Amino acid sequence: MSRIAKHPVEIPEGVEVKIDGQDIKVKGKLGELELRLVDEISAEMQEGKVVVTPKSNSRFARNMWATSRSLIHNLVQGVTTGYVKKLEINGVGYRAAVQGKELVMQLGYSHEVRYPFPAGIEMKCAKPTEIEISGTDKQKVGQVAAEIIKFRPPEPYKGKGIKYEGQRILRKEGKKK
Repeated sequence: MSRIAKHPVEIPEGVEVKIDGQDIKVKGKLGELELRLVDEISAEMQEGKVVVTPKSNSRFARNMWATSRSLIHNLVQGVTTGYVKKLEINGVGYRAAVQGKELVMQLGYSHEVRYPFPAGIEMKCAKPTEIEISGTDKQKVGQVAAEIIKFRPPEPYKGKGIKYEGQRILRKEGKKK
């Protein structure tokens, strides 16, 4: 039995939650997000908190109970504080810059890599070797970060490539004579 699902989602001041059947809309200072719950789960407002309960005792309903609660919590946190992923670029000549609504990266290829911003995502490059991705949707921020890393994933011999901030790369020893 899930334990996290038993805790209701706290709604901070300045956040408005509307529950209409299976649709949940959350509006806050950073924007508006919505979610459609699966049919086996119900959500309702009780004393300024969102309480999620399963409609049946089936295995799928129990599995989706905590998942739905976490998704609602992510919506509330997204419209209040937002989400940020930071990436680091390592390598000689590797750099990134924001030009208009595009992220332009030189990653050792014969051409520069251009990545247009998706809707609802903001990117900043404080240094040429750092990329900061921010937005209200946790899934979208993580997906954009993963797509950027795919352009040049970190390699184990010299550690060159794009990685998450603080990520440790398992290094390998090179050839010996």
